[in-house]
Amino acid sequence: MTDINTLLADVEKLFTDDEVVTAAKLQKVNLPSGKVLGLVTLDNGHDHTRPNTFGPKSLVELNTAYDAALADPEIDAIAVTGKPFILAAGADLTSLQAGGPDGIRTIAELGHAVFRKLGDGDGTTKKPSFGFINGLALGGGLEVALHADYRTIQDSVPAVGLPEVMLGLIPGWGGGYLLPNLIGPAKAAKVFIENPLNNGKVLKGTEAFDLGIADAIFGGADYLEQSLLWADGVLSGTVEVSREEIDRGEAWDEAAKNAGFFAWAKTGDASPAAKKAVELLTLAKTASRDEGFAAEDDALVAMSKTPQLLASLYSFDLVQKRAKRPAGAPDKALAQKVTKVGIIGAGLMASQFALLFVQRLKVPVVMVDLDQERADKGVAYVHAELDKKLAKGRASQDATNRLKALVTASVDYEEAFSDADFIIEAVFEEMGVKKTVFANAEAVAPETAVFATNTSSLSITEMAADLKNPERVVGFHFFNPVAVMPLLEIISGEKTSDAALATAFATSKALKKTSILVKDSPSFIVNRLLGRFMGEIAKIADEGTPIDVVESAFAGVTPMSPYQLIGLVGPAIAYHNNETLAKAFPERFYLSENLHKVVEAKKASFFGADGRTLDPEVEALLTVGDVVKTADEVRQQTLEAIADEIGRMLDEGVAQAAEDIDLGMITGAGFQFWNGGITQLLDREGISEKVTGKKFH
Repeated sequence: MTDINTLLADVEKLFTDDEVVTAAKLQKVNLPSGKVLGLVTLDNGHDHTRPNTFGPKSLVELNTAYDAALADPEIDAIAVTGKPFILAAGADLTSLQAGGPDGIRTIAELGHAVFRKLGDGDGTTKKPSFGFINGLALGGGLEVALHADYRTIQDSVPAVGLPEVMLGLIPGWGGGYLLPNLIGPAKAAKVFIENPLNNGKVLKGTEAFDLGIADAIFGGADYLEQSLLWADGVLSGTVEVSREEIDRGEAWDEAAKNAGFFAWAKTGDASPAAKKAVELLTLAKTASRDEGFAAEDDALVAMSKTPQLLASLYSFDLVQKRAKRPAGAPDKALAQKVTKVGIIGAGLMASQFALLFVQRLKVPVVMVDLDQERADKGVAYVHAELDKKLAKGRASQDATNRLKALVTASVDYEEAFSDADFIIEAVFEEMGVKKTVFANAEAVAPETAVFATNTSSLSITEMAADLKNPERVVGFHFFNPVAVMPLLEIISGEKTSDAALATAFATSKALKKTSILVKDSPSFIVNRLLGRFMGEIAKIADEGTPIDVVESAFAGVTPMSPYQLIGLVGPAIAYHNNETLAKAFPERFYLSENLHKVVEAKKASFFGADGRTLDPEVEALLTVGDVVKTADEVRQQTLEAIADEIGRMLDEGVAQAAEDIDLGMITGAGFQFWNGGITQLLDREGISEKVTGKKFH
């Protein structure tokens, strides 16, 4: 491992970019016992909307703070924490790119050298150390705390994890070695292999504590004060810290093997980062700390040379930059202020809308349904969800009461909508029904009110055609579950005004959603591509390829296998989407009679209770041919169909650019970062050129 002074000199030579530096502020805290704690607070000088990150200059700042704390004879122990709500969000990926190939190794080794000073000292002096996880802690943000001797965590922390594998990287600053040696290999595999491959899932503060990542958990505004008192107890011997003993025998080997099986099932052996993460987990059983960290350095350098990393950086740029400035969105100055939201319907989807709108916009929200009982049931759902948040300590009683008071129910359109600025429908997916409810709302709503439809496939233009003011109708398509999925497709009908679009984009931003502008067309972007995908695999299965072969063909392409996806969205919804598309494009979209039989039989899935084995009752319904394809043939045929559909969508102007298609598939359908969504994968494998005659990028 390179000497830290050499690494610091290399930083000056290799990195000259305009990094947003995270300062490391050292202050002395006098503890009740008389001991002095050197508290290092990470703070990039921005509010909590811009998290702390570690670029090369930030690491130099942290190194300086640690050196000062270790050299100060008055300081008995060291702790690291972050600015309010955030410890750190990991490495500054933009900054990492600036150093070129040599910079990757420099930053990998420097991160290790600086971080380990907290736990190991500087080779001369070692002081007890603490990590106070007071907020978001991802990647290097968690690793900086893992190097401490002890950790506390705030119970309300929203995101803890090591998501690097999702980005085509590996935990490169100690996570791959320290975490399994702290909480055991099976739990560690969940954090840095399974969760990243499950669409970047993260842990909440309580979950991280339950896994053993932290030694103590505190809540409330005085979290830091409680942590300081706890640390004082540890230093003075009045608090004992006990941890579960790690089994370093066959259990470790079994956990590593299971992690390998999981990674293969999720990626089809197509993710170098997933394979490397499993190798690091295996190595951590016997390696020394130096060996483990050196292996992480080598792995990070190796991952930096893979096409998957470039695709990941492309994806990262989409969700961090393009998502904040939606392509084609009109001037935001045209947006009108939303002071009241009306919701047509009070079912589950409508209730999820009401919860989201009232929490984010904090304006009156009224739900209207056919009878008072249904409408009241929707309000009851919102109240119950708010109460859950209160019970978990994530909201105050006063704030909860205020939000509850903003949500009401009615059966009277005029009473509900006469002063509403934004009215969204969440009724049955049938054109006649949607036209009727909009006509009823238009009769009583202000002329400036924007009408939004959550349709997943129907024409915005047709839906608005019979209204007096069709220009105020806009598509506002959420993805389920509403609170979790980031994407919102905003669809412009032929007559939709810029003012209505601007209001839709402004509302989406207030809801903290990722928006893409879509031209009015059947099923829009995400569902159109998923429809072509599911139609193609249904055709292949109906012709005779066994479903288990079809299922195995897409590991590493889609976030879940095709028939699992059908089970998730529901056979009826999947069939309805393809029915719409087959009607619009009968020459390309296949409508499966077997899927129709499953819908008619009211089956929720093709599989039995285990989620993997074909349900015998479903199997008895299916009529299949005798054309059997291999998994590779299934994959190739289906990806060619997707490439063809993307080419057509771009030619038709359905999406602004290939980037918006990828942004939609990543945030709306869970496609992997390390593939670059879908178009980068198609380019990389030569499928784009084969089908369309050119690459998408």
